[in-house]
Formats: sequence, C-alpha cells, structure tokens
Amino acid sequence: RDLSVQLGITRPTLRETLQRLARDGWLDIRHGRQTRVKNFWQEGNIAVLAAIARHGRRLPDNFIPDLLAVRKLLAPAYTRMAIENNPEGVIELLQGYMTLEDMPHSYSQADLDLHRCLAIASKNPVFTMILNGLVELYLAMGERYFEMPAARRHAKKFYSDLEQYAQQRDSNAAERMTTIVMAETIMMWQAVNTAKNNL
Repeated sequence: RDLSVQLGITRPTLRETLQRLARDGWLDIRHGRQTRVKNFWQEGNIAVLAAIARHGRRLPDNFIPDLLAVRKLLAPAYTRMAIENNPEGVIELLQGYMTLEDMPHSYSQADLDLHRCLAIASKNPVFTMILNGLVELYLAMGERYFEMPAARRHAKKFYSDLEQYAQQRDSNAAERMTTIVMAETIMMWQAVNTAKNNL
C-alpha cells in the first residue's frame, strides 16, 4: 500500500509489476517473507542477461570479455553442428560475405547474421535463444570492434575459411578453426579497449 502511494500507481498495477520482475529473475517473492531483490550476478538467468545487454549503459569492464568467452565455448559447437546439418545454407550465406561493404556497421550486422544462421542450422534452439537475447549488445559491440581494419580483415578470412570447410563438409576442421578465431577475437577486443583507454 505504501509503495503504491509513493510511486503514484494502483496496487494491482504494482502487484503485476512485482510479479513480472519476479518471473524475470530480479526479485524473490515468497508469501510470509519480505520481498528480496536478487543478486543478479549470482542468481540471474537468461532473461536478466538479455535485459542487461539491452539496457546496460554501465557494464562492468569484464562483461564483454566474459560474453566473448562464452561465445568461444558455444560457437565452435554450433558451427560444427550447422555444417553437419545444413552446409548448403552456410555456403549460401557466406558467398555474399566476400563483397561486404568495408564499414564497421556492415561487418557487425553480417557477423551477427552468420552466428544466428549457424545457431539455427545447428538445430539446437537454445543457441539461437541465447544469441537473440543479445542482439542489441552484439551489434553495438560489433561496431566498436569492427572499427579496426585489422578486425575486418580477420573476420573476412574467417568467413572465407568457413565457407571452404562448409564446401568440403569438414565440420571438425570448422570447429577447430572457430575455436582459434574466437580466442583471437577476445585478444583483439582487449586491444580495442586498451587503445581507447589510452586516448
């Protein structure tokens, strides 16, 4: 009652909002106990991660490297599965990548499209849902990353090599190569941040 008065909203509206926050993983509501705000870094879920990615203007310094480390674990698996399940679809997408406009936003969008295509082709929808929850952050982060010409060259080689492995139906080689490229991407991202911090 007091909180609804303080916020100037009706009690049903407040109750519904609190229930939504609890469903999304921000609050712990139990009858007979005080409502508790969760420590989302330790108790959060995919919905919390997606919300942080969409609205987090002040992300901790290690947030992006941590996300890239997760991608390094996931991307090789969904890349291998995609080439096993749908090499033609991977080849078709990548054929247009050799003529990408040499601009950060073009590479950022293309890279997201590729990873979503690979995740969908893997036929494991959890990969796709994780990526879908991070779209806005992925694009914003990608634009910063692809400001470096070296990052665009690195990505273009990855796309070319991946198309070759897809044509050869060599899913294991694609998986190994993706692991290496994702690790190199983390190092290049750290180089971007170091350069920006030194300006």
